[in-house]
Amino acid sequence: MSPPLPRFAPPGRRSLAGALAVLVAAAALASACNYPSEARPQAEASGGGRRGRGGDGPVPVVTVKAVDKSMPVGITAVGAVETISSVEVRSQVAGRIVEVHFEEGQEVVAGQPLFTLDPQQFQVALDQATAVLARDTAQADNARAQLVRLKSLLDKGLLPREQYDTQVATVNALKATIDADEAAIAAARLNLQYSRIVAPAAGRTGALRVHQGDLVQPNGSSPLVVTNQLAPIYVTFSVPGKDLDSIRRFERAGPLSVTAKVAGAEDAKPVTGQLTFIDNSVDPETGTIKLKATFANSDHGLWPGQYVDVTLRLTVDRHAIVVPSVAVQAGQQGQYVFVIDAESHAQMRPVTVARIEGDESVLASGVKAGEVVVTDGHLRLTPGAQVASREPARAGGPGPQTGQSGAP
Repeated sequence: MSPPLPRFAPPGRRSLAGALAVLVAAAALASACNYPSEARPQAEASGGGRRGRGGDGPVPVVTVKAVDKSMPVGITAVGAVETISSVEVRSQVAGRIVEVHFEEGQEVVAGQPLFTLDPQQFQVALDQATAVLARDTAQADNARAQLVRLKSLLDKGLLPREQYDTQVATVNALKATIDADEAAIAAARLNLQYSRIVAPAAGRTGALRVHQGDLVQPNGSSPLVVTNQLAPIYVTFSVPGKDLDSIRRFERAGPLSVTAKVAGAEDAKPVTGQLTFIDNSVDPETGTIKLKATFANSDHGLWPGQYVDVTLRLTVDRHAIVVPSVAVQAGQQGQYVFVIDAESHAQMRPVTVARIEGDESVLASGVKAGEVVVTDGHLRLTPGAQVASREPARAGGPGPQTGQSGAP
C-alpha cells in the first residue's frame, strides 16, 4: 500500500492569503509614516492647556468685556392699545339719509356734519306747532281782554263773582296751553336739528354701515359709524401684584415712563408715554393689577387693538454689570458664561441674570466688570480650553486680534 500523499492548500487560497498579508502590512506602514513626529511630545507635554472639542490648537472665539454702566430698572409686559374715546354714532330720530358728508377713515372734529336726514317731515311738524301757538296766543289775548271788562262790571256790582272767577280760570288755562305750545315748538325744532347728525367728538371714522337712501331708526341697535380718538391714546397692560409696592414707591418720586413697541414688528420704533392709571384692586384670579399709560401718538404709530411690548421704567441702576445676552448660556445646572482668564483659558462661570434689556443682560452675580466673556464659539469650548479670542467685527472690517495668533 502506498503512503498517503501530503495535503496542500489549493493554489487559489494560497494566493489570497498572501495578498491579505501584504495589504495589512502596507496599511500599518502608512499609518506610522503619516503620524507627525511632533504630535507625540505635544500630547505628552504637561504645560499646555486643554484642547476644545473637535480639533487641535486654540479654539477661536469672539469675546467682549463685561461693563459697569447705568441701566434702566423696569417691568416688562404685553399690553393692548385702547382708544381714549370710542363713540358709536346713532340717529336720534327716524328718517331717510339724503347725504353722507365724510369718507371712511377720515379724521373728523367735534361738531362736523356726518349725515343729513330728510328734514321735510321735521320742518312740517315745526310749522304746525308754530301755528298752534299762534292760535292759542290769540285766544289767550281775547280771554285777558274779557277778563278786564268783567273786572269793571264786577267792581260796579253788575256781574256775579262766579262768572268772573270762571273767566280767570280760562285765562290761566290758555296761558298753560301757550306754554305747552312753546314746548312743542322746541321739540319740533330739536327734531329738525337732529336731522343733521354731527360728530360728537374728534376722532377717526371707521367703516360706514349705512348709505345714502337708507332709512334709519332712532337709537338703532347698530351704529351708523364709530369714531375712535387716536391722539392721545391708551396702552393697557397688567403686571404682577407683587410689584405694586415698588411701582407706587417710585411713582411718588415722579411720573413713571412707559415704553411701548408694536409686538412682532422689527422696524417699529418704540414710543414713550407716562403711567396715568393704576387700578384700585388686584385681580384675585390672575394675581395681576391693571395699569394704563397715555401716549401722545401724534404720528398715529399706535393703533387701537394692537398688541405691544411694554416696559415700565421704575428707576436707573447706576452700576449694573452688563454683558451681551448671547454670552449667557443655559445648562443643566442653570445659566453660565465662559470667562477668559489672563492665560487665555476658558472658565465656565455660573451667573444670575437680573433682567434683560434689549440685547443686553444685567447680571446680579457671577461676573465682575472688566472680565472677558465669550459671545461666539461656545460649541467647541470646554472648561480650561485654550482659546484664540478676538473682538466682535466692527463696521469697516474685523476687530483686532487680542489673543494668540493662528486662529482660523
